[in-house]
Amino acid sequence: MATVSPSWNYTLHLPHDPRAPGIARGALRLILAAHEMPELTPNAELLAAELLTNFHRHTKGPYALRLRSAEPARLRVAVWDTDPQVPPGFADRDGPAPPLDAEDGRGLHLVLSCANAWGASKGGKLLWAECGSGAAPW
Repeated sequence: MATVSPSWNYTLHLPHDPRAPGIARGALRLILAAHEMPELTPNAELLAAELLTNFHRHTKGPYALRLRSAEPARLRVAVWDTDPQVPPGFADRDGPAPPLDAEDGRGLHLVLSCANAWGASKGGKLLWAECGSGAAPW
């Protein structure tokens, strides 16, 4: 077991391929196991799966999964692409949820409800969500 937890980050560049989200989730599990953070795996994988699927469905080019841990027991999961448009559901936490009978549109609401913190950056587009111990900072 590691005695020091220095900050770390990984970026996995993904092609626009239907297998890419699954490969990225597998990499996420391996990274968390290597950094002895298995307790974060279920929530981090859910956040990554929703963000990756959204990017795969709504972008045409490559995208990237970014993982960062700057403090113990906390992880930032982010997905980046070159399209600057932030999805409306991600920009507004209090926006309306999709109807119960909708076939899609729930993913970003799920991310917002499961994350301790979340946000978006432009310059391309980077959507991120954090999970881990501690209260949500907002």
